[in-house]
Amino acid sequence: MTTARDLRVSDSERQAAAQRLGAAWAEGRLDDAEYDRRLGLAYAAVTYGDLDLLFPDLPGPRPFPPPPVPWGRPPSALGEVRSTGLQMLLFVVTVGIWGYVYLFQTHEDMKRHSGDGVGGVVALLVAFVCWLASPFLLSYEVGRLYARAGRRPPVSALTGLWFFPGIFLLVGPIIWFVLTNRALNDYWRGVRAG
Repeated sequence: MTTARDLRVSDSERQAAAQRLGAAWAEGRLDDAEYDRRLGLAYAAVTYGDLDLLFPDLPGPRPFPPPPVPWGRPPSALGEVRSTGLQMLLFVVTVGIWGYVYLFQTHEDMKRHSGDGVGGVVALLVAFVCWLASPFLLSYEVGRLYARAGRRPPVSALTGLWFFPGIFLLVGPIIWFVLTNRALNDYWRGVRAG
């Protein structure tokens, strides 16, 4: 006789388990090594029993529904993949003005997609009031997209350290931009691929 624990799980159930582990990691309930170990087991799970072994010390699903998306925006709206080289060229040609356009567009895309984040207008205000905070904020928001999806973030607010004090060498801001824009583009491509 087959029990419920012996029934095979689907790909969507494995993905849901991975997202739940990502949320636990983002909340600080799992360290990096434990998250990596459990994530590998989640994707290798064959039965419900395999998935149950991943969560004995983690809280279960929340009993309340997710918060509504503000202004009726669809949470699945996808951002635009922006060529890193083209963005850098536009920044140089416009003597830096394109940087503000880029910040507005990327933050607005992320907010439209996730229903969370600072959005384009606040990102512009931060850029005007304290421009040095913008690289840290953008990298942080991109990292949060990955964490919400249950994936390990390739960038974080600390990635902004490439920008400052690297600004004195001019290489640091380029490295920061390539890392952050690549991570954002990879996220959008991954979501489109399903």
